[in-house]
Amino acid sequence: MYAIDFVEFPSSAASSSGRFFARAFGWTATPYGPDYADVAGAGITLGFQSDPDELPPAPLVTIRADDLDQARRDVESAGGVITVEPFEFPGGRRFHFREPGGCELAVWRPT
Repeated sequence: MYAIDFVEFPSSAASSSGRFFARAFGWTATPYGPDYADVAGAGITLGFQSDPDELPPAPLVTIRADDLDQARRDVESAGGVITVEPFEFPGGRRFHFREPGGCELAVWRPT
């Protein structure tokens, strides 16, 4: 199963971004230190990254997968190029890829 369920945004202040969505829409904000916040609501989770070493250049759409290894094989066999090798993060594991049109996305699997 593949489903878009997460979008990560660059932010100059991740904690402030998280608090904004909690106050404005009543969604749940979970800070992971001063440089990252997750915001969950309306069936999707938003991530806000402000660590300069991890800052995405644009919003990063993330696709949830049941099997990360199979997802990688599917991406590569369809012509995608892996741009970030699989890595662990709080809550799961993911990799990034570029599709033939040039957009970078990610695939993740929760732990």
